Amino acid sequence: MGFNVAIVGRPNVGKSTLFNRLVGRRAALVDNQPGVTRDWREGEAQLGDLAFTVVDTAGLQDASPASLSGRMLAHTKVAISSCDVILFVIDARVGPTPDDRAFADLVRRLQKPTILIANKDESGAGQAGALESYSLGLGEPILLSAEHGEGLGDLYEALRAALPSAALPPDDATSQTLPLAADAGQRAIRVAVVGRPNSGKSTLVNRLVGRERLLTGPEPGLTRDAIAVDLTWSGRSFRIYDTAGLRRRAKVDEKLEKLSVADALRAIRFADVVVLLMDAEHAFEEQDLRIADLVEREGRAVVLALNKWDLIEHRPGAITARREEASHWLPQLQGVPVAAISGLLGEGLDWLMQAVVDSYGVWNRRVPTAALNRWLPARIAEHPPPAVSGRRVKLNYITQPKARPPTFILFCSRADAVPDAYRRYLVNALRRDFDLPGTPIRLTLRAKPNPYRDRK
Repeated sequence: MGFNVAIVGRPNVGKSTLFNRLVGRRAALVDNQPGVTRDWREGEAQLGDLAFTVVDTAGLQDASPASLSGRMLAHTKVAISSCDVILFVIDARVGPTPDDRAFADLVRRLQKPTILIANKDESGAGQAGALESYSLGLGEPILLSAEHGEGLGDLYEALRAALPSAALPPDDATSQTLPLAADAGQRAIRVAVVGRPNSGKSTLVNRLVGRERLLTGPEPGLTRDAIAVDLTWSGRSFRIYDTAGLRRRAKVDEKLEKLSVADALRAIRFADVVVLLMDAEHAFEEQDLRIADLVEREGRAVVLALNKWDLIEHRPGAITARREEASHWLPQLQGVPVAAISGLLGEGLDWLMQAVVDSYGVWNRRVPTAALNRWLPARIAEHPPPAVSGRRVKLNYITQPKARPPTFILFCSRADAVPDAYRRYLVNALRRDFDLPGTPIRLTLRAKPNPYRDRK
């Protein structure tokens, strides 16, 4: 039986470092700057024979409810309300602070099993602070160094003692069996929501999941980590990744923003479908086109979403005009779906999710080799390849070795002599004739070996 563990504490005590240590990878952003984590993040953790869900939360700070820190505090309270065990983390080298004491009172009122962790105890540097932490009234502290993995054995014993017997694994570890892998056809579609800062990505994800899962507000750049949220829509499973806003590279100079951008790019690379969210009042700006080009080069399926459509004057043909703009500005993604939505009001979300499913289907599409080789002579007759240096290029055979994205190999006599314009002609013909709208298409030209090359 699984259980949930929430990591709480004031900023910069090492909560995200402990989270990364428990999940076994650098899933959460870590920096010396306090207040890096804003949205709470979940991960599957393993400690000995204990398998559980661990939640990394924002640093607890006393602030007015309307401020960003106050909203982060309220967000953290929601995260820990459903957990089974709380790990209250302090900096052992500093010892308990007034903020630690205030939030220890808050945790005690929750009446949940709580484990006090005195972190940053590298080489016994936190002994004095650990002794002072008894005054918090949370029991005996666990001396730990999340950075170096010291003290995890003591944490394991404390977790076993805090959990009810129903949540513990059986004593015979060999009786455990690994869960069966889910059917590949039923795997959740991974969707990354990307765009410029303040385009409404977190608001959209909150509307999709039906609750305030992600921190939102008027401040640009609120989201830092790429946060994954599971969603079921019309019987289909999705895993939605909310990402940090992507600005022009020249404007990104702070280390923390560089880490956030790198996390967003990682979410794009591991996504199946990318929803590029644009402000409907300022759509197709240079940065939007740069992001779309980046997604195409990564080979992901693409859906364009025009957010804040409720602020646009609804004239006849407005969305058709935006689709024509998309074809003009993004010729490499001809036919890409364009959805007009309002994340704030929840308008157009059914159309958006259907476009995601359709784009995923196109991205996975395979064309039979026989159909491709019936198609090739007709396209050559319609537009023969140009002669280069007086020599004709002969196109022999085409096949599709893989999908995700659709990838084709064309065998020909002189691969390096085929102009880029003719390659684009073939790609557009493939897209049109085999119904591959909006998805990246890869076409590789490969020279057929010459059997007479080595003969005298």
